[in-house]
Amino acid sequence: MRRPSAFKGRLVIVLVVILTAVWVGGLVRFVTQITPETPPAASRKADAIVVLTGGRERLPAGIDLLQQEMADRLFVSGVHSDVDVAEILDLNSQAPTTLACCIDLGHDARHTVGNVRETANWMAAGERTSMILVTANYHMPRSLVLFHRIMPAIEGAVHLDIWWRHPRTLFLLASEYSKYLVSLIWPPA
Repeated sequence: MRRPSAFKGRLVIVLVVILTAVWVGGLVRFVTQITPETPPAASRKADAIVVLTGGRERLPAGIDLLQQEMADRLFVSGVHSDVDVAEILDLNSQAPTTLACCIDLGHDARHTVGNVRETANWMAAGERTSMILVTANYHMPRSLVLFHRIMPAIEGAVHLDIWWRHPRTLFLLASEYSKYLVSLIWPPA
């Protein structure tokens, strides 16, 4: 006769293996969904372009969309408190200084939920109802879940960050996938 503790130990091991397999399978699916061959382009003009800080290529892409007149305003959420619009434009050598009038910075967000709240407040203050969201494609699924909870009307998504060149890509993807899973079940604080 087997001891109950040996059975419980095996059951725990089987459950851990199953959960790990499901998580890895979900991660593979997540990665295949976020790696389009060509990045999606903004399909039509919106009230605003919103850039979530974090990747080097996000800001230039947002400024490029503004130059293409895809929106009249560009909002950059999660900017360090010491950074101003002139510095943003200096970092983007191809951006004309005439764009300074059309760029707003949000200095309060420290994480994605903060980005969503900061953006929602900015959008409401300007009576804006549509936006083009600019972030890395690995960050897009979770960002969209959070934005849709607070702001159901979102236009477009633009892939920007060349995330696969980062040295810690596997950790980055596993971390983002885990956060995405949590965002599906956990309401924003």
